[in-house]
This record gives sequence, C-alpha cells and structure tokens, in this order.
Amino acid sequence: MTVKNEIKSQLAKLLATEDLIVEHKRVETAQFDVHSRVLTLPVWDASEYVYDLLVSHEVGHALYTPDRNWILEDGYQINPQFVNIVEDARIEKLMKRRYEGISKTFYRGYTDLVDQDFFQVDNKDVSEMNLADRINLHYKIGTHLDIPFTLEESIFVKKIDNCETFDEVLDVSKELFEYCKEQFEKEKQEQEVDDESGMPVEGMPDGQGQTSGNFPFNDADDSQEGETDDGQPTPQEPVSKESQSVEDQPSPTGDPVGGTEGGNVQDELTVETADNLEDALRNLVQMEGRDNVYIEVPQVDLNTIIVSNKEIHDEIQALHAEIKPPVRPNNPSNDERLSYQFEMLTNQYEQGLQMEKNFAQFKKSAQKEVNYLVKEFECKKSASAYARATTSRTGVLDTTKLHTYKYNEDLFKKISVLPDGKNHGLVFILDWSGSMSHIMLDTIKQLYNLMWFCKKVQIPFEVYAFTSSHPNINGRDEEGQSQYAYEPKDGQVQVERGFSLMNLFTSKSRGKDLNQQMLNIFKVVSSFRGYSSGHFIPNGLNLSGTPLNEAIVSLHQIIPQFQKESGVEKVNCVILTDGEAQWSNYHREVQRGWEDKPYMGTGSLGEGVFLRNRKTGKSHEFDGYWAGVTSTFLTDIGDTFPHCNFIGIRILESREGGRFIRTNFLRDEDNPLFVKKMSEWKRNKSVVLEGGNQGYKVYLGLSSSAIGNDSEFQVKEDASKADIKRAFTKSLKGKKMNKKILSKFIEQIA
Repeated sequence: MTVKNEIKSQLAKLLATEDLIVEHKRVETAQFDVHSRVLTLPVWDASEYVYDLLVSHEVGHALYTPDRNWILEDGYQINPQFVNIVEDARIEKLMKRRYEGISKTFYRGYTDLVDQDFFQVDNKDVSEMNLADRINLHYKIGTHLDIPFTLEESIFVKKIDNCETFDEVLDVSKELFEYCKEQFEKEKQEQEVDDESGMPVEGMPDGQGQTSGNFPFNDADDSQEGETDDGQPTPQEPVSKESQSVEDQPSPTGDPVGGTEGGNVQDELTVETADNLEDALRNLVQMEGRDNVYIEVPQVDLNTIIVSNKEIHDEIQALHAEIKPPVRPNNPSNDERLSYQFEMLTNQYEQGLQMEKNFAQFKKSAQKEVNYLVKEFECKKSASAYARATTSRTGVLDTTKLHTYKYNEDLFKKISVLPDGKNHGLVFILDWSGSMSHIMLDTIKQLYNLMWFCKKVQIPFEVYAFTSSHPNINGRDEEGQSQYAYEPKDGQVQVERGFSLMNLFTSKSRGKDLNQQMLNIFKVVSSFRGYSSGHFIPNGLNLSGTPLNEAIVSLHQIIPQFQKESGVEKVNCVILTDGEAQWSNYHREVQRGWEDKPYMGTGSLGEGVFLRNRKTGKSHEFDGYWAGVTSTFLTDIGDTFPHCNFIGIRILESREGGRFIRTNFLRDEDNPLFVKKMSEWKRNKSVVLEGGNQGYKVYLGLSSSAIGNDSEFQVKEDASKADIKRAFTKSLKGKKMNKKILSKFIEQIA
C-alpha cells in the first residue's frame, strides 16, 4: 500500500495542533527536534496502521517531551534507553488521554508489529527477560503478551503508570536503572563464582564469550570487567532506540546526548527489545534512491531588485529627447554621409510622430472597452453587495401602514444595511522576454485597457516587468558585479544575479505623468518588431530571458509592501506571459575534498525536491516536468496569501492551444472536459481554465493573432459586399472574444 507523505504530514500537524515542520527523508529512524520543531520521518515501507502509529508516537514527543538536555544534569548519568522506555510510556498515555480514538491506532499499529515479530519475542520465554525489557513490552504490546512481574517489580510499573511530568520520568528511570544495575551485578558475581568452580555458563560452550544472565554486555578486549587501561568504564557505541526523541538529539553544545562526553557514564546495560524494534524499523526504511530535499524561498531585498518608476522613465525620456527634427545640411549633394545622416534622423523623428499618433488613436478607440469594464465591474459589485444586504426593523412605526393593523403585523419602518465591500488592488507582472517581441505591443494594449479601468474605478495598481538585462546599479557591488538580493544559504531557492523588476507604471502617477509614461512604453514596445531599428529602446529595456519564477519569489515581499502602502484588503495579481519560465535551481552546500569549507553549489528543482513554507506549514513537491516548476511556486504563494487572487493571462500561438490545455488543465484528450475546452479554443481563439494544476485561480489563454487584430469595423472604400460582410463578422468575433475574457477578469476582482 502506497502511503502519501503529505497526508501523513497533515496528520502530524493535526495531532500536534501546530504547524510542525514535517520532513520525509531517507533516514534510519524518526526524529523530532523539540527546539526547531522539525519532525523528520523516514520513508517507511509500512502499512497505514504502522505509519499512523509511528507518526502519533513522534507527535507525542513533540507535544510532551521538553527541550531539555537532561543527560548533562547532575544525578542523571544513566543509560538513555531507560529514560526512553519510561518516556515512551508517558507520552503514549498522554496521547490516548488527549485523543480518545488514538488508542485504536496504537493497538492496530502494535498488532502489525507483533505479527511481524518486530520485538523478536517469538519462541522466547518473556519471563526470563530483564525488567527493563519486560516493562518495554508491557507498555507497547502488553495486550498481546502475558508479561509477568514480581511484587517488587510491580512497584516500578505502578510508578511509571503515575508519571505525569518529565521530571518524574527521570526519577523513575534512575530508580529502574539502579535496580537493573544491582541485579546485573548480582548475576555477574554469581557468574564469577560459577567460573571459579569450573562450571560453564548455561547455554554457552566452555571457553566462549559469556553473557551475564539476561543482560547483554560488551566484552573488553584487553581490559577486565569492562574497564579500560585507566580504570574507567569501557565506552559503548551510542545506544540505538526505537524512535529518537529529544534524548536522541544532539545537545545544545553539539555533543551527542547519551555519549561519553560531559562526564556521562556509559553502562553495559541495554534494553534488548528496544534494540530489536529499532533494527526492525530500520529494515522498513527505504534508503535507496535520491533523498528528499526541502527548500525555502529566500527573503529578497526589494531595494536591490526593483528599478524605480522614475529611473525607468528618466532613461526613456533622455533617449527620446535626443530624437529631434534634423537640420538640413547647407550643401548635402557634396557630402553623401551628411545626406544619409539627415535622412536617417528624419525617419526617426517621423517614426516618433507616427507612434504618438497611433497611441492617441488607440487611447480614443479603447474608451468603449474601458467603459464596458467599468459597467461590468459596477454591476457585479452591486449584485454582490445586494446579496449580502440585511434588512432590520427600526422600532419606529410606519404611519402609512397603520390602517392595515388588522391584517398586517409588520407596521414598523425598516432599514437595509449594505455591508462595505473589500477594497481591491492590482499588481501586474509583465513578461519582458525576447519571445514577446512580436506580441508585446498587443499585450501592452490589453494592459493599458486594464490600467485605464483601474484609474476610472480608483483601484490602486503597480506594473512590474521582469528582466535579466537591465544594468540595475542597486543590485551591483562597488566593482559593478551583480550580487544576490539575499544572503545565499543551503536549502534556499536561487534567485539569479542580474534579475530585476522594472516598475513601468504605478497608480501613484498623476494623469498627465501617467499618460506620458504610457506613451514612453508604447514607443519602446512599438520598436520591438523592427519598426524603428531600436532607436527608441534604452539599453536597459532590451528584451531578455524569462525569470518568471524569480518574479513569483519576489511577490512574497511585494504583496505585503503593496498592501501596506495602498491600504487595500484584497490583492489581485495578474501575470501576463507567453511561455514557461526558464529553469530554476536551489543553493546546496557541497563539501569538496580539497577544500576546508563547504562550497555553495546548486541543485536542480524536480522530483524529490519539496518547497517548504514555514508560514503555512505546507510542503509542495516540484514536478519532474520543467513547466510544472512555476505551478509549484504559484501554489505555494497562493497558500501564503489566501486573500490574493492569482490570474494568469497567457498569449499563445494558434497551434499551441492543445498543448496549453494539456499542460495546465487536463492531459486526457478523450475526457469530455478536454474536448469541451478544445472546442472553446477553436471557436473563440481563447480559453478559460479554472482549477487544474496550473497554480492560478483562473488561467486565460489568448491567441496572439486574435488580440493583434483591430476589433474596429474597417473596410476599404471600394470594398465589395462580401468584403464588408467578412470585415463585419471579424469585428464582431473580436469584440465577443475580448468581452468574454475581460468579463472573466472583472468577475475575479469584483
């Protein structure tokens, strides 16, 4: 039976009633660090019952075992196994008391362990085992075995039953240890007497290594009675335990708890059944294959990543100001170079004028769509408010209804209360990659429609474009080298050096300033199709790669900052892109043999790598498919900001509709839902995906050819009836598609 790790992680968190950090790794034993609150679970090949037992047991340590290095305290130099068996009994008792139904979980889990003889008690006389072993069996599988105790031994069982605190556990463990040690010494003396009389120890051939009754101990090669040359007790290997709790963790000083350091005494006494269970559980652990890796997003310094709105437009306007009407040479026919330069400068200037004219025409034509957006928004907002409206009596008589008192009990005036809606804000993330060059102008037009809409309904917004080409001086050192926007650490997502977010637009800009900024970018993006040979593109605004994942990581800081500055309650984040992000890595320390310190290398995101979020307590595994990496980042940030809608707008080639639906929604092409979405794409050249595995709340797919067509009805003067009909049909179809997509967008933010 396959056990889903994330389900067991949720079980651990629910039992602990806190967002524990749960990691599933290829380790030999379960561990819980009570200081960092990290629960590490092995990848067990076990039944559901055993898995639930082991998880519940470790959560018991998380809840009740204190963060305390007791081994260094005076008076407690005892074998940690004795503390373990008493503490295990206490925490399982407390878990059963806290969750009544968990008793069945422990019973079923231990039943499976007994059936597989994990304690290795089959064909053994339990009564001959030492007291510590019998106590361990009593509290774990006592319902399956008849475990005898003498009257004296029953006192220890009673004391363990009454343990409520960890201090009581230590005291009882010390008494149990001293009692077993005394019994061990007695049997050892009896054995020495038998040796002097020449009688062999029962069950052992003459001359062979000897045991001390039922208590195994380590023989010393060149020392007598377990002592070293200096007369000190022989140290053992660290004792194994069925599950590692706080006693098994390294102490705050870095010394292993239960070791020989710090003056602790290592004794020959062991709990055999605990060792047997530990060994059996190790056999369940899947150690083969790549170990799971847990990584986190870094907290980036936005000051080193964001290129300010002012800086961007100062660069553009400085360049555009150089494009002026050229002065005609006095005698250009005598100098071909001057003549060519004059013609080139004239073309640049005329191109700039044409761009300004195109922008003015587009702004005028876009008002219909903007007004449509405003109308849709107000309608949906009003409908939502009406649905939440409440009506109550005021306690004041309505005199117009007094004459109806004989048949109408409702004679009081009423008041309707419309609850205030949440105020919204928008953050746009624009793809500034090279593949956007042929559709950037059309994408900007769609963005401008949304910005004008925001201005009309007074919704604050910010627009960022991600790039890896801007020479952002904020992210460079004194020598001009690109630096990370954070301090790289092992297990962090790597945000590439040189990554920047250009703040193209902000609602803080006033009307004329915003209009000028929109004209600036309109001229820049008009140049991407070779329209003006790049004369209107500043060096920092050239198109680059696709650091979309880095932009999503930065949103972890951008969204809270935007909320704080704008005072909005709900944020809608819109990402406009034409493809998947470039590959991402994570930082990984590697110890190379020829170096003293670890080298900070990188690892690749994929299967077996989990994105862990300490705020939400959730972990998400990266997909082995490279396009799924972005989905994992989106799912994680959606968990982090549940008040935020993440909306994707994807610009597609006409032939890419099927791949887009398969990748982000449904892979089964025979599924009726897939067929329905494909039909929607073919009919409208657009598709709306909700749900699926893309990470967005809504993912809107738009054909690049469709959004590039002007939806205005235009025909030539000498057009035939057929030409007019085709143009009219094309215009209606474009309007229909655009309104459908824009309506879906408004639905999300209203």
